[in-house]
Amino acid sequence: MSNFNSVLKGEIARVARKEIKNAVDPVRKANANYRREIAELKRQVLALQKEIRSLSKAARVYTPVAADGQANTRFGAKGLKSLRARLGLSAADFGRLVGASGQSVYNWETGKTVPRAKQQAALSSVRGLGKREAAKRLEALV
Repeated sequence: MSNFNSVLKGEIARVARKEIKNAVDPVRKANANYRREIAELKRQVLALQKEIRSLSKAARVYTPVAADGQANTRFGAKGLKSLRARLGLSAADFGRLVGASGQSVYNWETGKTVPRAKQQAALSSVRGLGKREAAKRLEALV
């Protein structure tokens, strides 16, 4: 009798495992599909966020600004950096020249921020200066 019980118990366990496997396999496959789709969506979100950051930086840096009816001027971080280098001024000195802080000048050069219209007007007035004229203006401010 004990042999019959163990055989019956084993057969019931085998059938139960088979039924459970048949019930769980579709769920397992769906889960794997969902994970793949989620990973693909995450990659797409990261790519779109990166594109948004680059587009917003480009829009921030190259947006024309009108100051009190004057003609629109463009602002570029590279241009500001090369202008400051051409004049041979530190960021703090250049900032005093245009009426801003040295940290603001640094942020403009790195593209973190964009100067306001008032400062853009001051920047456009400094563009045509040479080293000597810039030094004279700085001495006059002190």
